[in-house]
This record gives sequence, C-alpha cells and structure tokens, in this order.
Amino acid sequence: MIKRVSAAGVRAFCVAWVIAAPALFLPGMRADSAQIATILAFLAALMVFVEYTSDYPSVVEFRNAPPYNRLRFLGLFLTVGLLVVAVRGDYAPTVLSDLLQHIGFALGTALDFPFSPVRLMVLLLPPAAGAGLQQSLVLQLGLATTVAFAVLVIFVAVVRLLDWPIQRGAFNVWINLPMFDPTMGGDVIARLRRDAQINIALGCLMPFLAPGLLQASAEIGYTPDFADPQTSIWVVSLWAFLPVSLLMRGVALSRIADLIAEKRRRAYARADFQPA
Repeated sequence: MIKRVSAAGVRAFCVAWVIAAPALFLPGMRADSAQIATILAFLAALMVFVEYTSDYPSVVEFRNAPPYNRLRFLGLFLTVGLLVVAVRGDYAPTVLSDLLQHIGFALGTALDFPFSPVRLMVLLLPPAAGAGLQQSLVLQLGLATTVAFAVLVIFVAVVRLLDWPIQRGAFNVWINLPMFDPTMGGDVIARLRRDAQINIALGCLMPFLAPGLLQASAEIGYTPDFADPQTSIWVVSLWAFLPVSLLMRGVALSRIADLIAEKRRRAYARADFQPA
C-alpha cells in the first residue's frame, strides 16, 4: 500500500510539474495565467493520484502495461521541457537554449515544405507577424515533431521487438481497457481492430486538421496568440502530443486484437484435438 501511494504521488507530482512548467519558468507571465495553470496542475495531479491508488482503473488505459503511459508522459514532458528552455532563451540565453534553438530551427525548416503540417501551422500567424515570431514557431514545431516521432518509433519497437504487453506475463484486457465495454455487441476482435484503425487514421490526419480547427476557431472569437510564449508552447505541444497518442493507442489496440485472436485460435485447436 505504501509503495502504491508513493508511486502515485510521484506520478501526480510529475504531471503537475509538466502542466505548471511554462507558467513557472517563463518570464512575464500574468498572474491570472499562473493561477489557472496552478489549478489545472492540481486537478490533473489529483486525478492521477486517485487513479493510481485505486485497485482498478476508471479512466487511464493500459495502466498495468508499461511502458505505454510512461512513453506518453515522457513525450509530453520532453516536448514541454524543451520548448520552455528554447523559448526562455529569448529572454535569458544559455548554451543549452541556443543549441535547442539552432537544432529546432533546422528541423522545423526541413519540415516546412508546401502542404506539410508545419507549413499549415506557420500559416496561422497573422500577416503582421515578424520574422522573429515565425522563427520561434518553426523551431518549436521542429522540436515537438522530432520528440513525437521518436516516442512513436520507440513504442512500435517495444511492441514488435519486446513482445509488448505480455513480456511480463498475462495481460488483462478488461482492467487495462476500462473504457472498452465488451457487452456492446459484436465480436471483440473486430471492434478492437475497428477502433485501432480509427485511432490510426485520426492520428495521421490530426496534424493537418488541427491548423484548420484553429483557423475555424477564429470565427467564434478565439485566435491563438503565438506571441504569448505560454500559449505558443501549449498549442504546439498538444499539436504534436495528440496525434502520437492516437497513433500509439491504435497500435496498442491492434496488438491486443492480435493477441486475443491468437489465443482464440489456440483454444479452438486444443478443442479440435480433444478425444471424443
């Protein structure tokens, strides 16, 4: 019990730190922004703490199938952390911030070609935006895209090479997929594969759809202010994090469907060879 509570506390602290980091480490943050970030960090930490101290999950998927959630958190942690360091370099430059800015700008420029997701995000900048703001957005997009791609590659490698999620023993579908209702009707394998395909398709389309959704939000009175460092970091982080999360979930669901299908085939084979 003590070990579980301690681990949940560490997870809750890490989640709170990620959410509060831009407000804590970027200069010139407004008091209301810091208060909102603090409240969101507290609520997220509380949810994670309650989720990981309970015997059975209610929201978090693949809780007992590491490193799925660890990789997702690592991706968001690195994305937000690297962007904070890079953007902070505009106010208090360091060797690390200068290095990240050069690397991020090189990566972002390489990805900034016609009709690419990076180009679509850059086009969201107002015509009056200066070269400095555009360069800052490009380097943030470059860093975020690189981290997201690396996390996805690592997870696929874990699935294919390390036999995830059964490398540590049996996998309990119903505990690790608390939002999946097996009584909804239809074959479980078909439903899992359908959900996997939907998640993969959305994950591939999301980097292209997100700029359009942000552009459409201007019609209802909300336009993201990329000149605000905190807004820019969170928009870019979520733009990179949500697609890779959907892709990872799609790969995971497809893997679970394959495992269930294999177990079903073995059960049928044993039944066929039983003596009459």
